[in-house]
Amino acid sequence: MDFPPPAHPGPTEDQLLVLQGEHRSSFVREGQLSLHPLRPRRPDDLWEFIGEHPFHARVVARLQATGFYTIFELGRMQLDWSLIMALVERWRPKTPTFHLPTGEATITLEDVQVFYGLHVDGRAVALPQYIRSMTRAQFLNMMRHFTGYRPQGDAGGSRVAFSAIRDHMAFLHPNITDETEDLHIERYTRLALLLLFGCVLFPKTSGSKVSMRFLHHLQELDGLAQYSWGAAVLAYLYRSMCRASMGSAVDICGFLPLLQVTTFLNTLFISLNSIWSK
Repeated sequence: MDFPPPAHPGPTEDQLLVLQGEHRSSFVREGQLSLHPLRPRRPDDLWEFIGEHPFHARVVARLQATGFYTIFELGRMQLDWSLIMALVERWRPKTPTFHLPTGEATITLEDVQVFYGLHVDGRAVALPQYIRSMTRAQFLNMMRHFTGYRPQGDAGGSRVAFSAIRDHMAFLHPNITDETEDLHIERYTRLALLLLFGCVLFPKTSGSKVSMRFLHHLQELDGLAQYSWGAAVLAYLYRSMCRASMGSAVDICGFLPLLQVTTFLNTLFISLNSIWSK
């Protein structure tokens, strides 16, 4: 009995895929996937800490006003790493979309807003030049001014250890009560948001460090809702996907739960559509 030839694992036509030679899928086709592993950045330590130190109602109210509490409320998601790897292999930086057998798909601003409640309109999230040129001593002074906490050590540039902020919040946690001054509630809220930004929404390749540059936007908590955080989160995830798909990074960062949730719901929608059309 003659068997049909094996399916071609690569694109049928690659004239338009000008980056195919450097794309991650080309390594997969040549059986070299094991030589280029990707490592995810999972903020498990953050979610464990929050689970052991639940927010006081007053902190919850401040977080709700900023628009970020939904992410804290949803908490940790078990990531399907095989799914994420498969999506990276199908991501095309030029479009930017996933190339799937059923057509092209992507993550939209509407997905960010509907699934996680992040604003997709408003002011652009950007850092002024003076923040980019600040010294570590200046960052530490800013940290002390807006959070009441100044990490130890003069090395590390604009970044501070996640464990240091976590330990300080654990020290403050028993003192957050109904009678706590508003100043201390705001400081605690800033620390929580700093961890959210640095570990979940905009993580770096080193999962143990958090950038103090986010303090620029955390100065006025009431002004956070004026920014298009959804667009910033999506752009950061796009950038991470592009770097991972082209092999220029061995770590994939960004808000990966958004990637997974969007994929699950789109798959469910396609399945239901197929059922209804019969």
